[in-house]
Amino acid sequence: MDILLIILWAIICIIAVIGSLLPALPGPLLAYIAFILLQLTSAHPFGWTFFIIWALIIIFLTLLDYFIPSRGTKKFGGTKRGVRGSNIGLIIAVIILPIFGIVLGPFGLLGLIGLPFLWSYLGEKYAGKHHTHALRSARGSFIGFVTGTVLKLVISIVMCIYFVSAAYHIITK
Repeated sequence: MDILLIILWAIICIIAVIGSLLPALPGPLLAYIAFILLQLTSAHPFGWTFFIIWALIIIFLTLLDYFIPSRGTKKFGGTKRGVRGSNIGLIIAVIILPIFGIVLGPFGLLGLIGLPFLWSYLGEKYAGKHHTHALRSARGSFIGFVTGTVLKLVISIVMCIYFVSAAYHIITK
């Protein structure tokens, strides 16, 4: 039974790392689910403190992932309309892309990056800003998105390293 759970864990861990790069899959949350599966083995490799700390990290990371693009817009000189535009673009992307993700294929990822960028740009133009200012603000939204994606990827990989270590100890017992 332990081997079956470890195989299932490995599949979920791979999906979690991929999910860190794709908008439709919550990478770190999937990795956390893999932690729970590994805990169901006879070895019980993790304690409650471990689960609580990782849950807090994932909650913080999830919240941060939604706020980073708008903060990037603001950091690059965006106005409130640019920040709102970035948020609207992100909300539209999160709602529409999972629904049409299969049809859009790889273009779905472009939409997740492009919609906050586009809406931030449109918000700045609506606020009466010059084209170069609007592009700078939209670039901040893009940099924020990339930063959030890299953070999710790093956390998912770190979690998978924990998994490999724990799985190795379970198998070698």
